[in-house]
Amino acid sequence: MEDIAYKRILLKLSGEALAGEKKTGVDSNTVGKICDKIKEIVDMGVEVSIVVGGGNFWRGRDGHEMERTTSDYMGMLATTINGLALQDALEARGIYTRLQTAIEMREIAEPYIKRKAIKHLERGRVVIFACGTGNPYFSTDTGAALRAAETDAEVILLAKTIDGVYSADPKQDPNAVKYDEITYLDILNQDLKVMDSTATSLCRDNKIPLVVFGIDDPDNIVRIIKGERIGTLVK
Repeated sequence: MEDIAYKRILLKLSGEALAGEKKTGVDSNTVGKICDKIKEIVDMGVEVSIVVGGGNFWRGRDGHEMERTTSDYMGMLATTINGLALQDALEARGIYTRLQTAIEMREIAEPYIKRKAIKHLERGRVVIFACGTGNPYFSTDTGAALRAAETDAEVILLAKTIDGVYSADPKQDPNAVKYDEITYLDILNQDLKVMDSTATSLCRDNKIPLVVFGIDDPDNIVRIIKGERIGTLVK
């Protein structure tokens, strides 16, 4: 086994990260590149779980004329589509994978059970968690924080379209400053849009470190596992 910085991780992927340049739907080439790097770290001995969003198909805020609960459940179903795409791509690369959903759909996935998830991880399987927490009004960020706490993940790797945490949106403010390291309390106090406040508080309360990095270069996943300082460390 190679020297690795983390033995058990949770990788949080947005739905948009799977869409590539298409911006919507699933781009198989983009998914393949991400899964190549996941396979690489699994082969290094890392236990990997994944929480995936659904924004490439549906975002809760898109349903502003719809009842909030209905809109959120539609988003949860979208995360299952993405979970199936990741599972298929990983298994095509010889990685044993389990998809677990917070809303039961037994014909296509296991229901989420903490002990089964941990057993899968211990046996070297990648576990994909879909449907967020299974509850409306909670984001997949909160789902990631919750599953990381439940499965004793050592770190959450938060894949973003920007390469870390900034004092402001660098796409809108050219003077935005990138942080190499920041605390959860600073994120809450400065209202930085890294994760929603519920997820941020959950990570802080359970002392789960977070590495925010750019997924435009999927090899960043491997660099983080090897101990390189990529993106921003939140602790």
